[in-house]
Amino acid sequence: MKRVALIAPPYPLEEMPSPPLGLCYAAAAFEAAGAEVRIFDYIVRRYTPEKLRAELDEFRPHIAGANSVTMNFHQAAAILRDVKRHDPSIVTVMGGPHVTFDFRKALQQHPHIDLVVRGEGEATIGELLTAIGDDAGIGAVAGLALRKNGRIVETGPRNFIDDIDRLPMPARHLLPLSRYQALGFPISIITSRGCPNSCIFCQGRRMVGRKVRYRNPLSVVDEMEVIRDYGFSRVNIADDFFTANRKRVRRICREILRRGVRIAWSAFARVDSVDRRTLEIMREAGCDAVSFGIESGNQEMLDRVRKGITLEQARRAVADCRSAGMNVFASFMVGLPGETPRTLEDTRRFAEELGVPHGYHFLTPFPGTALVENLERYDIEVLTDDYLLYDANRAVVRTSALGPDEMERFVAAYTGRVKAEEADLRRRCEEGNCTDTEWLRYEGAQKLEIVFALLSQDIIEIHGRMPLSAPGRRVEELGRKIAGLLNRDVATVTSVIRFPTDRGYLKYRELEDCIRWYWPGGGTGGPPRRM
Repeated sequence: MKRVALIAPPYPLEEMPSPPLGLCYAAAAFEAAGAEVRIFDYIVRRYTPEKLRAELDEFRPHIAGANSVTMNFHQAAAILRDVKRHDPSIVTVMGGPHVTFDFRKALQQHPHIDLVVRGEGEATIGELLTAIGDDAGIGAVAGLALRKNGRIVETGPRNFIDDIDRLPMPARHLLPLSRYQALGFPISIITSRGCPNSCIFCQGRRMVGRKVRYRNPLSVVDEMEVIRDYGFSRVNIADDFFTANRKRVRRICREILRRGVRIAWSAFARVDSVDRRTLEIMREAGCDAVSFGIESGNQEMLDRVRKGITLEQARRAVADCRSAGMNVFASFMVGLPGETPRTLEDTRRFAEELGVPHGYHFLTPFPGTALVENLERYDIEVLTDDYLLYDANRAVVRTSALGPDEMERFVAAYTGRVKAEEADLRRRCEEGNCTDTEWLRYEGAQKLEIVFALLSQDIIEIHGRMPLSAPGRRVEELGRKIAGLLNRDVATVTSVIRFPTDRGYLKYRELEDCIRWYWPGGGTGGPPRRM
């Protein structure tokens, strides 16, 4: 039996990542093909080469794979380099949207990557596992890119999977789930693949196809029940176009209600695809939040980027969500082709007119988008190909009328107002001059910072060995120790620690002369083997 290690590279916790859904689908495909699989998750654990080497030595995989988006591609590639340095016999594989469209550059610049899986990978994975070790056999597996006789070659396109109900359930059991439970972010699921829209800045249509392929609503609700049974309280439906088929959305909602599945959920949607009645049914079935990508408050800009929506549709969709009792979030882009000071001002005014929480991201020229592949058609100049800067939080393009500094000043004016409001909230809360709702918001932000530190700094792993003490005092003593490490208030840290300990996400093992705290669960998150 072949052993496969799949690696989730680091991703900023401040960006609120979900457990890596694509990697869990890949893990399930490898398991279905007969492999023994482990996930090395470095999203909710600190990455070090020493930790990687120890985990490789313990598992001894034949294959090590990683997925990535553009922003963390270099980190993923660096981890595969560390794999090869430690054991050159391990076959290294990378998948995901970035390498699907930029595979030549990835393979040229990173010789430690042996293979790239392009596009949907599940069917490719099954054939690849059988072909590993057979150069001729690998060349016959569609959907790959690799080196052959000093050249980079493609093995031919892989057709999209027609019936996505045939895919096994994502292998979330391989993740360090207790850490994600402590983090408290939603679990992402997909109910379909494909996007019929033509936005020039998006990779989605080429990655998963124009034709929307739907899962059976019964299977969707089955997965929601599994997530609930894992102990998670919230799901985010991450489809490119969840509301493309309103009849099907209503069927999913009716099935949730029929089974009495009590779990909160949110969804991404387009403003031209929702109506009040569908939103009301979604709300009744547990959906309490919808996010709309509106992108611009200027209609000409929307038409130029082929968004396919109108400002009036956006107004109506937001109003309908409010009428249905839902929270609404709107996102906008800065730096679209042809952007000018006037179009930015139109966007600012429109965002404020909607009167809902909103945010701004900078246009990022991701490989594989129509924008990047047809730059000469648009009023846009890409200023850097440093993918470490492709996080949508800084300007990496310019237009003929607007430079990166002006774009960043526009966003900074908005974030400056937000930060000023947060600073005022902090001051009033610390002075005891705030409402109960404001205090909960302030306290939640403080606690989340502590959880980030616990996970990203491996505090429990490094400092979780404690002297034996009375069982009733152990949480308090751990809280006191961590508060000293983080220079935080003891009561606040203890409250943060109590949440995962009360729910079994954080446990301790009693030894002869001490206790040892650990994160239980699947993947690499269980108790340490050596105490």
